[in-house]
Amino acid sequence: MTPAELATLPSLPASLSPEAQALWHTKAGNWESAHNIAQDIHTIMGSWIHALLHVIEGDQWNGDYWFAKAKKPSRKPNDIDALWNEIAAVVLAS
Repeated sequence: MTPAELATLPSLPASLSPEAQALWHTKAGNWESAHNIAQDIHTIMGSWIHALLHVIEGDQWNGDYWFAKAKKPSRKPNDIDALWNEIAAVVLAS
């Protein structure tokens, strides 16, 4: 599956990894659901997704904290779509 395919799925397949589920919810506009899932992913990838969510929320300081935990450079709101695609490409390649 590609990031574009994930972004356009009409419903959430149960077979997706938690990381992909969080990303799907992000694209679907379900910030709270995406955040709840990301909080339970205690890996660098979970931190990276968590960072994206806080940038979307408009909480850059908290996003920067999670970028640091993910060992990734901080990104800003104008990077949200590119960042989602970048993260999705890594998640879906795993």
